[in-house]
Amino acid sequence: MIKLIGIFLSLLVVFGWVTPVMAESQPPSFTQEQLKEGDEWANQAFVATNKGDFATAEQYWTKIIDQFPTNAGAWSNRGNSRVSQNKLEEALADYNKAIELAPNVTDPYLNRGAALEGLKKWSEAIADYNRVLEIDPNDAMAYNNRGNAKTGLGKWSDAIADYQKSNEIAPNFAFARANYALALYETGKTDKAIREMRNIVRKYPQFADMRAALTAAYWVKGEQGEAESNWVAAYGLDNRYKDINWVTNIRRWPPSMVAGLDKFLKLK
Repeated sequence: MIKLIGIFLSLLVVFGWVTPVMAESQPPSFTQEQLKEGDEWANQAFVATNKGDFATAEQYWTKIIDQFPTNAGAWSNRGNSRVSQNKLEEALADYNKAIELAPNVTDPYLNRGAALEGLKKWSEAIADYNRVLEIDPNDAMAYNNRGNAKTGLGKWSDAIADYQKSNEIAPNFAFARANYALALYETGKTDKAIREMRNIVRKYPQFADMRAALTAAYWVKGEQGEAESNWVAAYGLDNRYKDINWVTNIRRWPPSMVAGLDKFLKLK
């Protein structure tokens, strides 16, 4: 789970990121015109990101990096735009530079960890999340992401503990709750998992992930009516759940949940 760094409301704020680096030498002088131009590029990058046009966003972040090469936030955000295009190795290079410039800021570690997960480098990802938690022990996303990386190693019980900690810190972090429910299902606690899924859907009725999960769980239980009604909602909200490859490799559901949804889709 990538975290965008919304730091370009003012480039003056951005330079606060690099204080430890800039303190070693005289900070460069930028004109008000350059700062304004940088702000405009950043705004355009975020607009492009919101539209899903990650290639354009990458171009704007590159322009900012060319103008402000010690801007750690720009490096990290360009990494995010590259991850969204599956340019993972290039993204890692950007995150490495952001970390070099701002070693005590959590976001580049968090985002590098997500890119490492994309490369299935689970242990390296966990190391980055551990570093985030050293800096900020109450980072709910780091616990959630570390849980995700642990599932890649098949450590489902350890992942459950991380999801629970994430939920404890941020009770409204819906995806951490969803991941917790999926992990429960994978460890055989199916009834408890279904109760958790239903509770999540009750609070967030437009949450496609849990609607699709309930589809799979109810289908396996033989409750076809419940499965069908949840599928209508899930597919209407996000039709990617019809693609079992996406569910397996991008959303990364547990194997038992994938198998349940696959059975449902093949019998539809």
